[in-house]
Amino acid sequence: MKKRVCSVCFREVEEQQSRYGNNLGEYVQGIIRANIPRWNGKNFVCNDCVERFISGQAELDTYVNKECEEELKILPTSHRLGASTRFTGAGVTIAFLDSGFYWHPDLTRPEIRIVGYKNLFSNRSSVKELMEREVSSWHGMMTSVVAAGNGYLSGGIYRGIASSARLVLVKVGSSHRIKHDDITKGIEWVIKNRRKYDIRVVNISCGGDYEISYLHDSLCQAAEEAVRQGIIVIAAAGNAGHQQNHGVIPPASSPSVIAVGGLDDKNTLDPKTDDMYHSSYGPTIDGLQKPEVVAPGIWIAAPILPGTPTATQAMLLEKLEKTPDNAIRRVIAEHKGVDPELDAAVSLDIYLIRHLVQIKISSNNVISQHYKHVDGTSFAAPIVSSIVAQMLEANPNLTPQDVKQILIKTSQRLPHVSFERQGWGIVNPRSALARALELKLERKKAGAVAD
Repeated sequence: MKKRVCSVCFREVEEQQSRYGNNLGEYVQGIIRANIPRWNGKNFVCNDCVERFISGQAELDTYVNKECEEELKILPTSHRLGASTRFTGAGVTIAFLDSGFYWHPDLTRPEIRIVGYKNLFSNRSSVKELMEREVSSWHGMMTSVVAAGNGYLSGGIYRGIASSARLVLVKVGSSHRIKHDDITKGIEWVIKNRRKYDIRVVNISCGGDYEISYLHDSLCQAAEEAVRQGIIVIAAAGNAGHQQNHGVIPPASSPSVIAVGGLDDKNTLDPKTDDMYHSSYGPTIDGLQKPEVVAPGIWIAAPILPGTPTATQAMLLEKLEKTPDNAIRRVIAEHKGVDPELDAAVSLDIYLIRHLVQIKISSNNVISQHYKHVDGTSFAAPIVSSIVAQMLEANPNLTPQDVKQILIKTSQRLPHVSFERQGWGIVNPRSALARALELKLERKKAGAVAD
């Protein structure tokens, strides 16, 4: 069958899966040009790219007016990946293993979607703990919101792909350390309670203490048992890709676990700029390819822990960015003590104060008073978990093996990156969802024929 090369993503696709640029219409051509200035409007564009840009623009139009769009510092993850908005993980429960969590509005308003909480270090695991602002709360708060937040504090802009999913939060460590054996205990707790909460997916954005063969490691064995019990296990590959020892450690190194590496898409929609984040990669001690797939691992919008000095500073920086010149000194004076450097700069020329504000916004990764952008495979993994929740909503009968195969077969390879670093490539949520639906129909037809 004849194939063509897409002039946007440069992938080779079958002829019937592409369209000639001049036949796309002015609206679609305008969307593509707005995001990829180098595109000449000619040659062929694959259907996947067309759908990605149309759906992404529709999503932004829903939440962002024209004045706001110019100020959007970080593009929503679902927009960058072209994820469908038809499925949002409704009816699917994701368990998160992390150092700590928080009762964040993006998970609890207007509806509470946290259905379970377990603190491995306490005999009483009350959700009241989630309302306390502890040092260890921020990481798990971010990973859970990246996957399943509804964007409540951003007017829906920074919502996760699984914005309707239910959550079970399992505290397996502290801000200082998460131990190998405690992750094992967390997985064992999830297995024991899977039916109580109907847990289908477990996201593990933390890793063990050392490299070891999965054959002799209790953590890997627990992960393998979880998969045998029908739970899809997704783990961060790690962030050591720039180091000499860049190996993937448990549980991501386990055969049945979907290990997720990081993509750096430069916060754009132009596939030509895509590159790798410095995520860990294999082969593992057992000779397994890890990671299997990659997802955005940098420029990811995540919540700031409310009520903390970081949140107060972000609030002031956002306010100063929007304050007229004649009021900027007054605003700094009214918030004296929030930021000593701004206090010291209050008498400088206005343009110097504004320059300092922009430097601090940039250096602190501030998006707004409620969100900042973060990086690490800790956040790439929950993006994949959210895509899996979409797939399970569309086709609840998918097995862990089905999910892994679909993600692998629908991913898109980065042409200039080795297989070892990226596995089978960038996750493609729209194609993965389409395949999940196709498989549902195929099995329904096969069942009808058998009957």
